[in-house]
Amino acid sequence: MRKLLAIAAVSALALAGCSAADQKASGDNTITVLTHDSFNVPDELIKKFEGETGYQVKTTAPGDAGMVFTQLLLNKDAPQVDVVFGIDNFSAYTAVDEGLFEDYKPENDPGAEYRIGELSAIDFGDVCLNIDHSYFAEKGIPEPETYEDLVKPEYQNLTVTTNPTSSSPGLAFFVGSVAKFGDDGWQDYWKQLFANGVKVDQSWSDAFYTDFTKGDGKGEYPLVVSYASSPAYAAGEFGTVFGTCVRQVEYAGVIKGAKNPDGAKAFIDFMLSDEFQSIIPEEMYMYPVAAVELPAEWTQYAKLADDPIVPDAEKIAKNRESLLKEWTALFEARVGA
Repeated sequence: MRKLLAIAAVSALALAGCSAADQKASGDNTITVLTHDSFNVPDELIKKFEGETGYQVKTTAPGDAGMVFTQLLLNKDAPQVDVVFGIDNFSAYTAVDEGLFEDYKPENDPGAEYRIGELSAIDFGDVCLNIDHSYFAEKGIPEPETYEDLVKPEYQNLTVTTNPTSSSPGLAFFVGSVAKFGDDGWQDYWKQLFANGVKVDQSWSDAFYTDFTKGDGKGEYPLVVSYASSPAYAAGEFGTVFGTCVRQVEYAGVIKGAKNPDGAKAFIDFMLSDEFQSIIPEEMYMYPVAAVELPAEWTQYAKLADDPIVPDAEKIAKNRESLLKEWTALFEARVGA
């Protein structure tokens, strides 16, 4: 479980340039990367990139992926960064339609099948409920298997998710419900879920570490919205409810108006290299888009869903604002609010 704490910590990547930097033209060779707080890259790998390219890497991580998307929109007319990583497939179309990115298609593009506009896919995974098996065994309660199960009386006050307006996993779980229950059915589902005591946290780290019964805080909720890969780092102490899995893809893009577009392109090439792709499972708990070797424990504990929910990301993007406004209204009017 200690290893999972690395998710909440972002590496200090503003490192001094190596000798190659002296060979570059005069000017600011810094690459400013906007990312979420699950971005974790070994310092030695960043140093190697800096030494080979002459660029210096600086990251800014305002919070979850939802905050990254919000910051991009707020700074659209005066960008403060060169490249972004962490835009997911449910925000990507909106971001592209806003004209936030320069067109860049890397020569090495192992995630080309997932490409959306100017955005390059870096990793993917399944957002699912994680489940504390021991809790249900001790209580003699059957384990839930689907979204529908969560509104049943026997699962009252057992689920914690995250706010879809601020959290990428929360957004995936929410749009999964839209895909399952349709435009005219998801509202009733969430009314039932709120009435059944679902807790909504602002961030994944709060939900997982504090409120989940298998988190560091020894919380009170044996069901938490997280990832299918999470159990790999707890040796099977908890598992995945595969009937709730929603496929998620994370993207990187060069910011339109970036001060260092060449550096941004180089950083995207770096993230798509086999060396970087190989560290994604253990450092960022997602599947790499490249066909690199996975850690042995993933075969046993980090399985992807055989039949994940795959919402229409373009449709979600088109209706994103209205959907989130409607969800927020339901949340604010929930039972007990």
